[in-house]
Order: sequence, then structure tokens, then C-alpha cells
Amino acid sequence: MPVVAAMMAAAVVRALGPSLRLRVIGLDAVLPAWDARRPLIYALWHGRLLMIPWLSARLTATHGGRNIRVLASHSRDGEIVAGFVRSFGLQTIFGSSSRGGAAALRALAGALRAGDDVVVAPDGPRGPRHRVQPGLPALAAMTGVPVVPIAFAAYPARRLATWDAFVVPAPFARSALVIGAPLVIARDEVRDAARLRVEQAIEAVTAAADATVRA
Repeated sequence: MPVVAAMMAAAVVRALGPSLRLRVIGLDAVLPAWDARRPLIYALWHGRLLMIPWLSARLTATHGGRNIRVLASHSRDGEIVAGFVRSFGLQTIFGSSSRGGAAALRALAGALRAGDDVVVAPDGPRGPRHRVQPGLPALAAMTGVPVVPIAFAAYPARRLATWDAFVVPAPFARSALVIGAPLVIARDEVRDAARLRVEQAIEAVTAAADATVRA
């Protein structure tokens, strides 16, 4: 059942998180927006999602907290994600490139205009892996809210045999959260150019996170 799976995943993450030897790199990039209570769009690859709800709750608590909404697909996996992130105080917006994409885009835009942050894995829910889908740059362009590329890495860690090579840290692993510079997408920017720019930024922070934990 999705509820049971979500509860089990949350319990594992709550037990695992405090054991990690964590480095946070680039936090200064988002502090001005946090201090001014301005919304942000966080973008990371689907395979790096596991620890993000725990990390977001931990990091934002020292800045008065943030209202954060996570995009999840209309599927059993999406229901698990919704229950999982809810246990860390995050909310969910349902939709994907294949089902409910337009409605999800409107809901995400509404959340940003209300001052909430959103978290998007732009290669989900089914891939291709590490390819940004058009919805993310469109959302940033229509709202004017910056995209912040982020990445989580751990070593040692297990990579599951899934389409996204989902990363599960080992207990007491070296880990890193890397936060990149916010990207502003202009309304008149060519969409494919914007998509590629965001894709390259997420790849860069992911490579940096991987290099950090293996150094």
C-alpha cells in the first residue's frame, strides 16, 4: 500500500539522515531569497530525491521555515512520494509531462505566486534520465521565479536498478548537498536554449556533489 510504503521510507530517511557526514555547498546562493521570503524553484534529477525532504526541513528551519511543494506524478509512485514528503512538512502538486501537465503547471505557478517554493525533478517521472522536460523552463519564464539547480550525493551509496539510478546512501556515508546559482529564464528566451541551460546547470552541481563525496 502507498501509505505503508511512504511511512517506511520516511522512517528509513529519519534514521539515516543524522548518521550522514554532510557538507552543504552553495547555501549563500539562496539566502537572499530566503531572507526576503521570495519563492524559488529547486530542480534536481529524479534519482537524487531521497534525502531532499529531510534536508529541506533541516536547512530551512533555521530561517523561519519555508512552504515547499513537490511535484509528483499521477501514479502509485506519486502517491508514495506525496505521503513521504508530507511526513517532513512538505506538500504535493500532482501532474507530469504525460498526465495533467497543464493543470500541474498552473498549480505550480499559483504556488509560486503565493510565495511558496516548489521542487521539481525535470527528468521524471519516467525519463529520459538527466533530460530536462519543457515544463520547467516554461514555469520559470511565466512566473519570473529563478530556478536553483541542486544535487545530493553520497559515498558509499547504492544505486538501484531503476531508470533513474536512484541513490540510497549507506549509513554514515560522506554526503553533500550542492546548491547552484539561481537561473532566471526570460519570457522571450528560446525554450530549447533555456531547457539546455537548466540541464547543464543541474549536471554541473551533480558532478560537483559526486566529486565532493569522493574527494
